[in-house]
Amino acid sequence: MGEKANITFDNLQRGLKGRHIHMIALGGTIGTGIFVALGGSLSTAGPGGTLLAYAVIGIMVYFLMMSLGEMSTFMPVSGAFETYASKFIDPAVGFALGWNYWINWSITLASELVAAAMLIKFWLPDSSSLLWSGLFLTILVGLNLLSAKAYGESEFWFASIKVITIVIFLILGTLIITGIIGGKPMGFHNWTIGDAPFVGGPTAFFGVFLIAGYSFMGTEVIGVAAGESDNPKKDIPKAVSTVFWRIMIFYIGTIVVISFITPYTDPDLLQNGISSVGTSPFTLVFKRTGMALAASVMNAVILTAVLSCGNTGLYAGSRMLFAMAKEGKAPKLFLKLNRRGVPVFAVLFTAAVGMLAFLTSPSGTGRVYIWLINGAGLTSFMAWFGIAASHYRFRKAFLHQNIDLEILPFKSSFFPFGPTLGMLLCGLVIVGQGFTELSASVIDWTGMIVSYISIPVFLLLFLTYKIRHKTKFVKYQDINLKIHK
Repeated sequence: MGEKANITFDNLQRGLKGRHIHMIALGGTIGTGIFVALGGSLSTAGPGGTLLAYAVIGIMVYFLMMSLGEMSTFMPVSGAFETYASKFIDPAVGFALGWNYWINWSITLASELVAAAMLIKFWLPDSSSLLWSGLFLTILVGLNLLSAKAYGESEFWFASIKVITIVIFLILGTLIITGIIGGKPMGFHNWTIGDAPFVGGPTAFFGVFLIAGYSFMGTEVIGVAAGESDNPKKDIPKAVSTVFWRIMIFYIGTIVVISFITPYTDPDLLQNGISSVGTSPFTLVFKRTGMALAASVMNAVILTAVLSCGNTGLYAGSRMLFAMAKEGKAPKLFLKLNRRGVPVFAVLFTAAVGMLAFLTSPSGTGRVYIWLINGAGLTSFMAWFGIAASHYRFRKAFLHQNIDLEILPFKSSFFPFGPTLGMLLCGLVIVGQGFTELSASVIDWTGMIVSYISIPVFLLLFLTYKIRHKTKFVKYQDINLKIHK
């Protein structure tokens, strides 16, 4: 029956090339956070506060990617940190992390469908949001069902458009700052006006710190993609080791350019919603160079960024379902592969749940929809915490079992500092998620409860699995460190 339906239960096919892995790593850090949200960050914390917040998060993400790179080259599996948490910490932790992470990407897929429809309204204001979102979802499902290579190829081109746009932006911005365009060097004037460079104190800094964290979500997907890389021991280290420099060039460079050209007091920077592409910092800078179609061009670029995120969400969510099914933590149905090695039912189920979340409010304004989006936001920080904790215990197991670290195909140079810092900063964000709500003059208790909803969901999943299966905390000497191919 399996042959007739062209469906098997074998392992995923390793169809992702090195260039795909590199662009997945890069594309995961470039989204609406850099194209739109930076304006609001600058107006909130000023150029100095924004630069510092993004730099700290960037360094943390670099350490986390080094940790993930070490584990995923040693054990390249599609479940990535869910599998590592199960093997190195406790199977119940892996179960809770995996399902939380899948929920996050399913809901993220819904949010990208809303955003894509809103961007289309920039050109076609009277068009149907439901129609466009359905069309985009169909395209993304089609790309993911074709093969892992089709996903990788589409992500390669999506990311390429974003990279080219940022490079052009940085070049033009530098020409404006130096006076080659406009005839007058900008100087440090915008860094000294008002309360600049640091505005709003610790509260504003922490708020931007959270935004910066959300902007870098998706970098961990390269760990998920390792299970389908045709040469993970070569491609993954190259990808993770360059993430930091790419973050520094693109994010930090962009912040510097915008802050030199546009003062943090510019009222346009406050309008940082996805529908206000005309006031995107990128649009404002491009307009200064005389680009008449700046807003339309940036709308198209942001649309590719949104579709890229949705594409990644569908891929990451389906592979996490597949990995959990393989470990008996999800229905066996999700193990079924089509003839191209794609977990077809995992893709379709993730897409269906994403569409259901979207239908709670096609316009993105419904209360249930907003709760879902806000509630899911914390799960990436939980995943990052899980990566750091898993790597810490992974390395400690080597020491306890007296195994030479030279067997590692790729070794992080920052142990134990890297994973320790990752756990501390992620823990700070998880605990301090409601800090900005508490510091407001009128506390939004509903919003604060929603912000923390991922924590009780995680605990419920953890306790349910632990009680049912009577799992135990894995001791260092019991961690299986056999070499994986």
